[in-house]
Amino acid sequence: MSDEKITQPGNTLWRYWRGLGGWNFYFLAKFGLLWFGYLNFHALPNLVFMAFLLMPIPSPRLHRWRHLIAIPIGIGLFYHDTWLPGINSILSQGSQLTSFSADYLLELANRFINWQMIGAAFVLLIAYLFLAQWIRVTVFTVAALVWLNVVNIAGPAVSLMPATNTATVTTTPSAPATATTPDGNLPAANGPPTNANLTAYLEQFYQQEKARATTFPAALPADAQPFDVLIINICSLAWADLDAVNLRNHPLWAKMDIMFTNFNSATAYSGPAAIRLLRASCGQTSHHDLYQPANQQCYLFDNLAKLGFKQQLMLDHSGVFGDFLKEVREQGDMQAPLMSQAGIGNELASFDGEPIYNDLQLLNRWLDLLKKGGDARTATFFNLIPLHDGNRFVGGKQIAAYQPRAQQLFDQLNTFLDELQKSGRKVMVVIVPEHGAALTGDKMQMSGLRDIPSLNITHTPVGVKLIGMQAPHQGSPLEIKTPSSYLALSELVSRLVDGKLFSAPSVDWQVLTQGLPQTAVISENDNAIVMQYQGKAYIRLNGGDWVPYPQ
Repeated sequence: MSDEKITQPGNTLWRYWRGLGGWNFYFLAKFGLLWFGYLNFHALPNLVFMAFLLMPIPSPRLHRWRHLIAIPIGIGLFYHDTWLPGINSILSQGSQLTSFSADYLLELANRFINWQMIGAAFVLLIAYLFLAQWIRVTVFTVAALVWLNVVNIAGPAVSLMPATNTATVTTTPSAPATATTPDGNLPAANGPPTNANLTAYLEQFYQQEKARATTFPAALPADAQPFDVLIINICSLAWADLDAVNLRNHPLWAKMDIMFTNFNSATAYSGPAAIRLLRASCGQTSHHDLYQPANQQCYLFDNLAKLGFKQQLMLDHSGVFGDFLKEVREQGDMQAPLMSQAGIGNELASFDGEPIYNDLQLLNRWLDLLKKGGDARTATFFNLIPLHDGNRFVGGKQIAAYQPRAQQLFDQLNTFLDELQKSGRKVMVVIVPEHGAALTGDKMQMSGLRDIPSLNITHTPVGVKLIGMQAPHQGSPLEIKTPSSYLALSELVSRLVDGKLFSAPSVDWQVLTQGLPQTAVISENDNAIVMQYQGKAYIRLNGGDWVPYPQ
């Protein structure tokens, strides 16, 4: 940083004003990033840092030491102003990074570098050096930062960003058949989006959710019809990803009887998503409460087991990474033995080098075991990861493109549904993704990063197909457009649990889906909460203030 001495009459401390020098570029770069929505700018800490840099110091030696001390402070403050994961998040997942392959780490590093932004920073630097010859840039920098602090007094969520600063959710086209419900399940979104109102809305939401639970029958009636429940939990699949690879119209989705087109996964990570699904019979909890003991009535598969459904567990991976299988057992109460993967082929290897087993072969093995076992009722949880970021085809070093992997998976699921139909078995198939893949990224996160549960990551396609019905659904899938989450799935399962629908001569699908529980769009990871309020998205990081989600 350059020393700029200002000579003033008199032997006073004020004659040692030196200006910001090269630190002007530091603040100008921040202003530019803030304008385009790339920063979670903290006005007051930046003003304090500027005051530290401007404070007159007579000694040139101490002045130089101030600049040296300011460098790590400036770097830390810059990081604090970004949307990058917090230190706690990085430390909590640091051990997982060591298991990534070198090729995957190189790919992540390449994504992190934004060459356009580097080019813009270079142009800004040249412009600053050119104008600084004639203009006292420090005056404009100080004025801009003081102004930001003044306007920030009005409340949080103030920025220099242009008008379009809130996120939108990609919605599906309207289908001929639609199910709607009243919004009595949702907390009241009253008042302007101030920090206090947004916090009160969140607290009201969690209080309401604590009182909600699915009521399963104590026992099945004597004339209940046996059937199976198969829940297919897919990692890294959201509506935004389908749009990015043009697979929204794959035949698999048209084959569904019911589609939840406004479903919120409530998290952006696999372990929490699986726990939320396995605890679907109670209202949505905070991320912290996922790792606390839950009431036994919350566990969907336990409720089914009490009614005679034999629990089964399937994975197309080992479940070791991220302690996924451990969390499924300890927090999800899924104690069924893992179905054998012996003899199953694999065309994909995961980001940590482990095999990803062929999903169609696994599903066919599951069906064969059902035919041989003679179990009247089963409830199966199947988690699969072929769409996870960083996977590659066996024998290849490059990361496999998402589109061919998704095409292959959807084709396999589509083929399996046809085979299941031919088997004569009565099955309720539920396809429910964990979260999206973040294929496109946004201003807060690069492609593949899911530390922040943005709406485009948590807005997932959920489909239900009933196999072996006497009166199968005709036409396009029945579309549930109201804001929904796991409790709606649990409620739907409870309405079908006696199996009578499979043998009914006719089915009123509108009645079947009427009044399913709605859930406000609120998603949470360990250090980030994203919430939809009055149709706009807001985010809170590390317990700080709410700000509009940049778009």
